[in-house]
Amino acid sequence: MGLPLRITFNDQDYVYQIINSNLINQNTVELELLLNGEKLQLIKEKTVWIQKDGAGTLDPNFVQALGRSVSLRLRM
Repeated sequence: MGLPLRITFNDQDYVYQIINSNLINQNTVELELLLNGEKLQLIKEKTVWIQKDGAGTLDPNFVQALGRSVSLRLRM
């Protein structure tokens, strides 16, 4: 597990960690994050990041922002 990373969404700061970042490459379409102490799984469908298993507990725009943040940091 890596260092805590920050993202600001709707004027609120969030801290997350990427689980198993060493398994991520340019072809990765699934991410596992730790957000506020809870596991969050994201899937990339075409160009959009969504929560796995349809668990729509978070704002879809926030999920997309998290996916983009990881993509940019790890050059996916």
